[in-house]
Amino acid sequence: MWTIGTLLALLLFWAVGAYNRLIRLRSAAIQAFGGLDAHLQRWMALLSEYQVSRTVPSGQDDGHAALRAAATQLEASLTVARAKPLDAQAVSALSAAAQVLETAWLAVVREAAQTSEGVAPPALAPWVQRREQLALHGDVAQGQFNEAVRHYNHAVTQFPANLLAWLFGLKKGLPL
Repeated sequence: MWTIGTLLALLLFWAVGAYNRLIRLRSAAIQAFGGLDAHLQRWMALLSEYQVSRTVPSGQDDGHAALRAAATQLEASLTVARAKPLDAQAVSALSAAAQVLETAWLAVVREAAQTSEGVAPPALAPWVQRREQLALHGDVAQGQFNEAVRHYNHAVTQFPANLLAWLFGLKKGLPL
């Protein structure tokens, strides 16, 4: 009788410890998403400042409509991912939106460089430099998120903790 009671107590203590570990790793991944979220907010703020400062003759949009649309798409995807930062579909949509925005930005920079003989025009150069600095910080935030998701995913798939993950509906996350 003591043996069964001891085994049940050990099983209970193990289950509580394993569950707490899963929740701690999940929280770390969600917290790391907060850093990525802040980076993406700064990127959208930079684009907003750029759009406001830009002076273009009326009727001439030269690719900036795609940039605005991509920023809107990123903002919508970020809103969804913010609610569920470990949801694979939400993070996949966010990743795709971020790539589309980066492509649209590079197209604007290339277009401006073509019109000014291969170099970014002086009006665009500070924006390019600020974007490059922001991208460095973004790489760090993305790396931290991906590492936290990797640790969480590893814990969710380990036996016997994967039984608890299944029982409580904890699913693998998707890194960016």
